[in-house]
Amino acid sequence: MASAPANALPLFYNELQPLSSQLHAGWKARTLETAPFFAKAHAVPLTVEEFILAQRHYPIVFSAGPNPVPLGLFGLNEGVNVFTDENGIPTNNLYVPAYVRRYPFMLAKLRPDSDDLSLCFDSSSGVIGEFEDGAPLFEGSEPSDAIKNTLGFCEQFEQAGMRTGMFMEELIQNKLLIDGEVTIEPEGADQPFVYRGFQIVSEEKLKELRGDVLRKMVQSGLLPLIHAHLFSLSLIRDVFAMQMQQGKTPAPNPPLTA
Repeated sequence: MASAPANALPLFYNELQPLSSQLHAGWKARTLETAPFFAKAHAVPLTVEEFILAQRHYPIVFSAGPNPVPLGLFGLNEGVNVFTDENGIPTNNLYVPAYVRRYPFMLAKLRPDSDDLSLCFDSSSGVIGEFEDGAPLFEGSEPSDAIKNTLGFCEQFEQAGMRTGMFMEELIQNKLLIDGEVTIEPEGADQPFVYRGFQIVSEEKLKELRGDVLRKMVQSGLLPLIHAHLFSLSLIRDVFAMQMQQGKTPAPNPPLTA
């Protein structure tokens, strides 16, 4: 899930800048008290290591297209997150994806011809700068403990991203993914709400797998992840109901994910 600081920046990030002991020697990081960017996120990338926790809270689907990724679904329409207030603060004991928790930092390639990753930050976040308060980024020329912990977290995220990529390769190779569609007919509605633009695992195709392939999935731990995804799909209707309760009226026939 590493991304180069190019024109197409990852979700939430507006400006990526490499962290430098020379340029940012006296800089500090404030605590991220609010996350308005999260309040407007209807779908956020997940790693496979998060499936078991995430599936208790919100649906897990896969993005459309030839290179799908797992997504936690927080709303059925773009710009809607039913699990946070307007400041991006969870309104219940929500499992917040690691993708959100690493912000404003991330590991990124500085050069397209190199696989080396550098710790970067979103300079537009407003929480990293030449402040009087906050946690120092460096102690002399060495990263502070706070930055070492951040780097460790981002490294773990990248490793989980690699494992997620292998999981997705298994789904694609075994042709388990199909286009998803959800139709919801609220009482009194003039027409049903139909959501498309995402992928799910086909239970029929899963049942048709050869025994040796299925056994391999059990031994590698992939099958429980697939089941977590399938179990979570029942929460789509709960998300719809929450949107209605919150007055965030869904559009009748939009794509469910971007």
